[in-house]
Amino acid sequence: MNKLALGAILLGASIASANSQPEAVPGEYVVKLKDSAFEQEGFQLQNQLGIQIVRKVSAQSKAILVRDSVVRKAENVISALSANSAVEYVEPNYVYRANVVPNDTDFSKLWGMVNEGQVDPKGRQGVAGVDIDADRAWDIHTGSRDVIVAVIDTGVDPTIPDLANNMWVNEGEIAGNGVDDDGNGFVDDVHGYDFANKDGDPTDDHGHGSHVAGTIGAEGNNGLGVAGVAWNVRIMGIKFLTAQGSGSLADAVSSIDYATQMGAHIQSNSWGGGGFSQTLKDAIERSNQAGALFVAAAGNDRSNNDSRPSYPATYDVANVVSVAAMNNSGELATFSNYGKTTVHIGAPGRNIQSTIPGGYAAWSGTSMATPHVSGVAALVLSNEPGLTGVQMKERLLATARPMAGVRGKTITGGMVNAYHAITNTLPPADPNDPSRWDSVARSVETAHPYADNMDKSWTIKVDGASKIAVHFARFETENNYDKVFFHDASGNLVGQMTGSNDGSFSPVVDGDTMVIRMTSDGSVNRYGFSIDKVHYK
Repeated sequence: MNKLALGAILLGASIASANSQPEAVPGEYVVKLKDSAFEQEGFQLQNQLGIQIVRKVSAQSKAILVRDSVVRKAENVISALSANSAVEYVEPNYVYRANVVPNDTDFSKLWGMVNEGQVDPKGRQGVAGVDIDADRAWDIHTGSRDVIVAVIDTGVDPTIPDLANNMWVNEGEIAGNGVDDDGNGFVDDVHGYDFANKDGDPTDDHGHGSHVAGTIGAEGNNGLGVAGVAWNVRIMGIKFLTAQGSGSLADAVSSIDYATQMGAHIQSNSWGGGGFSQTLKDAIERSNQAGALFVAAAGNDRSNNDSRPSYPATYDVANVVSVAAMNNSGELATFSNYGKTTVHIGAPGRNIQSTIPGGYAAWSGTSMATPHVSGVAALVLSNEPGLTGVQMKERLLATARPMAGVRGKTITGGMVNAYHAITNTLPPADPNDPSRWDSVARSVETAHPYADNMDKSWTIKVDGASKIAVHFARFETENNYDKVFFHDASGNLVGQMTGSNDGSFSPVVDGDTMVIRMTSDGSVNRYGFSIDKVHYK
């Protein structure tokens, strides 16, 4: 039987814009109309400047909320609207904040949601701002029970307190009566279906699916445990992976088709394995035709999906989003697959705290990154009902926040960002993007291949620079065994690289001096590296 290996078994404060203007909802304005205009039946502003009327603010205010369908400077829109004879005045749709975070007891452990530089649940030091910007997104929307996310996995435990209120319920089915009440071909499928055991109880007997579900949609601000990306959502549990963490091709296809049949808007898939399957690809195509989004883990093999595809993440279907895992300092996680042309986006995936049967735990994997993207998609759909899977995908990719750690490793070169996705705005440029800096040619390289048991250092200096990074024309070491470390002039470790990284930049070092150190073990020697340029600012 063709087996699909479970991805996670291979465990391997928002950045504010430099803008002095008060924060406002991008592209939205509150327009106070003159009394006669407000009462006028069918008053339209959308004929001017591409303005869309969203709704009346209130009868008492005689104001309407409008949205600019064309990206323009706010002052230009305000000026043009103010010139209309029906308009009394115009203001940006200012954002006001309660200045609170959810009261969930483990919230400080959720570095992927809000990273203030705290250590992660396993003690790894984080970098402030390396997160999905969840707190700013929650000021706009925390999710909707109209949105259904199918967790296709080891099942979901519906008794977990943080998940119980957000479980999808098949209203057409009567629990436990042994009858297919709604005539969908499945008996007693109240919360989903178990294709591994062929029954209507998809309760998780492994923990992986429940962990995924918690990141997507654990109930927020309920004083318990964790908060999901979407505090309010309906989670459909679909089990095809057994307690041992594996499942068959046939059951995977059945699971996807069930999610599509039962109306899941988003399908979250933290699993992979097997070769190319036309049957599986066809099932994903059917989910696309139904308007669903298919989010998939890129894999935990430390390999390049461009040259060694990982399925289902690498299927070329319009609604597929392939997700790499990142750590809390903004780097690609060492276990994560990548691919400049096949992996779409990065997301938090190392030491992620979430729900498991009986409690909470911090796990790592692209399995943990995938539900962050699924959860952001759920927020976007909650705020803009009716978007198709392809439209959700386009939004997620267009609004990814650039990060040096996945530049050249993914299509977007960035991490999923909830705030910019929900507001449909472009995030700021990465201030640590060396490709935007000046550069000077510099040739530094190892022997090719490098030697066994080596421990060698090189010093790179650009006089007067405030930051530097080196560019590797070629970089190939034995992944996770032979490593290259980057230190500043004081000897502080800034980052490390291993594996295949051709055409990429090193981590950025503050100051004008970088010390590069490479170590190798006693076997499997690769090319090493060749530096062709130093970028600096």
